[in-house]
Amino acid sequence: MSNLNKALLIGRLTKDPEMRYTPSGTAVTNFSIATNRWSSGPDGERKEFTDYHNIVAYPIGKRNLAETVAQYTRKGALVFVEGRIQTRSWEGQDGQKRRVTRSSPTTFSSLSREERAAAVAVAHPPSPGPQRRRIARRHPRSGRRSSRRRSGRDPLLGVIDGSQPSTT
Repeated sequence: MSNLNKALLIGRLTKDPEMRYTPSGTAVTNFSIATNRWSSGPDGERKEFTDYHNIVAYPIGKRNLAETVAQYTRKGALVFVEGRIQTRSWEGQDGQKRRVTRSSPTTFSSLSREERAAAVAVAHPPSPGPQRRRIARRHPRSGRRSSRRRSGRDPLLGVIDGSQPSTT
């Protein structure tokens, strides 16, 4: 049987991500998210509990995940993180054994509208060029909405594109 080390988290950032660079120039971003869960206490009353997860993002292949996280997210943003759990052990200066468990994301997505809009605007700037505007109006008898392109002659609006008005 194979082993599986996979974590899927949806939560809010507890503070702004902190990006730093290693001596070799690799970007590394540290951030933490809070996830909520509901459980029944010993008295049977349902209570909400909050878990905090430390996450360290590194570049993966050609995707610079660390810089993306630091650039497009802020404290309170709702995010989705998919990755693996890593545990690191070391001996401190005082001789005590220390241990830390954290997630290392392979996929990161902002679920907050503001951050997603900013990321899309940077990745896909609007293309300049003429666009035809649509107008919506109601049919005089049925009251249904109809959409009509705004060009040419419109008996209700008159001249729109510079042509002569109709005399009917």
